[in-house]
Amino acid sequence: MGFYRGRTVLVTGGTGMIGRALVSLLQTAGAKVRVTSLDDPSLALEDVEFLRADLREFSNCRRVCAEYSLVFHLAGVRGSPALTGRRPASFMVPSLMVNTNMMEAARQAGVQRYLFTSTVGVYAPAEVFREDDVWKTFPSPHDWFAGWAKRMGELQADAYRVEYGWDKISIVRPANVYGPYDAFNTPNAMVVPSLIRRAVGGENPLTVWGDGSQIRDFIHARDVARGMMQAVEMGINEPLNLGSGQGISIREVAELVTAAAGGGDIVWDTSKPTGDARRLMDVGRAERYGIRPQITMAEGISETVAWYREHRQTDRLMYNAFTETALVPGER
Repeated sequence: MGFYRGRTVLVTGGTGMIGRALVSLLQTAGAKVRVTSLDDPSLALEDVEFLRADLREFSNCRRVCAEYSLVFHLAGVRGSPALTGRRPASFMVPSLMVNTNMMEAARQAGVQRYLFTSTVGVYAPAEVFREDDVWKTFPSPHDWFAGWAKRMGELQADAYRVEYGWDKISIVRPANVYGPYDAFNTPNAMVVPSLIRRAVGGENPLTVWGDGSQIRDFIHARDVARGMMQAVEMGINEPLNLGSGQGISIREVAELVTAAAGGGDIVWDTSKPTGDARRLMDVGRAERYGIRPQITMAEGISETVAWYREHRQTDRLMYNAFTETALVPGER
């Protein structure tokens, strides 16, 4: 991607799962990268400028994007639907502050292009999620607070287009993302990192909620990062789903995880909820732009399991928005 060679690029949340993949690809493309995060600095890749900054403060947002031409905004609050349902203010308020402040600071700084990372949580329950359906409905009750927080960021981008003519904001809505540097060891880990942590940890049989029949759409973090870069390079200013569009059953996911972890049995706890039967992304719009995932689920799971075996303590270096701490080696 010659577009990025020599450009100055800010990546907020650049030490996270998608952020690290994105920073690596940007470096390969010849960009000069600055990263801002509340994680421990040791998580930043080499040869990037790392700034530890709380983006809830507008002055910090202005400082980190000063004199940078492109901004990829990935920073946000991570949490499972169950946790955000119990702690909605701890999730929604910081999300709104960070998203609003960062986009406004970038606008004031005259940033050439900006990427806003939205979420599958903006959608109402449906078997297939289509970009243009979002504003016809409300977010799912399971993603109520996260969905509305991200919707406000998308609406802010539209407001800037109307009032300021700033139409250089790309919006991506990733499906269920997995990969190295995911949050594996927290109580609110998502399905893939949770299964990997327990399988690698020796849980046998591996107990999984439901009957495994539910279909979900997963995408590797590196494929999300590639899609983000393509969206910004092409100046796409309509919301874009990033997913496989194919879907895979939770049973298949669990089988891939146990196989990659060395084998084992699986027990299905059908007394627990299974969730929606089918949730897929319509990726037709992304495909029309030539944006397609390159990593199969089997390849991605194998890579992620191998990575986790060597990096089980990485979660201790990550900022936890619900405790406002980032644990570092030696802390308890």
